[in-house]
Amino acid sequence: MKKSKILVLVISVFLLVGLVAGCSGQEASQSDQEGDTKGTVTVGSKEFTEQLVLGQMTLLALEDAGYEVVDNTGLQGSNVVRGALESGEIDMYWEYTGTGWISYLQNDEPLTDPQECFDAVKAADAENGLVWLDYAPLNNTYTVMMQQEKADALAIKSISDLADYSNQADHEEIVFATDHEFSIRDDGLVGVYEKYGFEFDEVATMDPGITYDALKNGEVQAAMGFATDGRIKSFNLVNLEDDKQFFPVYNAAPVIRQDTLDQSPEIADILAPIAEKLDDATMSNLNYLVDSEHKEPREVAETWLKDNGFIK
Repeated sequence: MKKSKILVLVISVFLLVGLVAGCSGQEASQSDQEGDTKGTVTVGSKEFTEQLVLGQMTLLALEDAGYEVVDNTGLQGSNVVRGALESGEIDMYWEYTGTGWISYLQNDEPLTDPQECFDAVKAADAENGLVWLDYAPLNNTYTVMMQQEKADALAIKSISDLADYSNQADHEEIVFATDHEFSIRDDGLVGVYEKYGFEFDEVATMDPGITYDALKNGEVQAAMGFATDGRIKSFNLVNLEDDKQFFPVYNAAPVIRQDTLDQSPEIADILAPIAEKLDDATMSNLNYLVDSEHKEPREVAETWLKDNGFIK
């Protein structure tokens, strides 16, 4: 009887050891599987076209490099996406240097030099545990636009050219379309007049976005807009060069949590060449493909990344 009990006990011990070993092997196998990926990164964006395209570029590039990615793009508004980054709900997204400097870091004086603004934002946000990676040439700032045909006919390529033309006694009337906010801002029309030394013959104030249609339809001869808007290409408009660097800079750059970058430092190297390739004309065209050709942001992002050799 005792021997029987001892035998049962020995068998039980062996079974338990085998079960533990089996579990350990299963855990190791799962661990090996998890090791096939480089980690999980949650990518966010704001809700407008350009941000959706940039967000999809990031997701696709990281996916191609072996990361598990979570798509949290399309968040409603700058404060929401910034809050998501600070709280850890997302790990990274693309932001604009001017927005970071003025809106989040609460600076009153706008910066107009791209490198100066980037360096200032990067240094200040480091204290918040956020890292600004290499910024893109694309600068989604305010712009003064004209119809391409009209600008060519008058030999106007810059705001200084427009000022010189407007100051001529016999010039054609120039009506300028703007929204209310731009018309009263020091870094808007008020500042343009002061910096460039001229005034438009007439200012037509309207809702934001309608300025593009008014200019396209010939209702006005110049208008305010945003430099990378897809309608600039679609409507055959042209951005006049801000040759005196008046407008604040809004260069786009990926912003990532420091703890995420510490775990996956190669993310900076993956995104740097992508950022370097994104200038105003490129981004405007990508926005155009979404807004005017009605393609999906992911499709546009994927095609561009493949065409430029960034993903397979």
